[in-house]
Amino acid sequence: MRSVSGDSNTVLPWHVIRQDGNGNRYRVGSYATRTEALQIAERLGKAGGPGTGTVDGQGGYLVEHMYPPD
Repeated sequence: MRSVSGDSNTVLPWHVIRQDGNGNRYRVGSYATRTEALQIAERLGKAGGPGTGTVDGQGGYLVEHMYPPD
């Protein structure tokens, strides 16, 4: 899981992922809550693309929860 800084205990488990039409994925940001991540994904989708999820192979923004490694 990603934290705010290397010295902090604050964990940001919710990631906004940009997926392009070819299936390539890029982490856009990490957030503390699902609600915050969904708001960012929605805003980014409105600004320049098809919105959250993928639509007809055009790509989009996804929200994923990153679980701690076992």
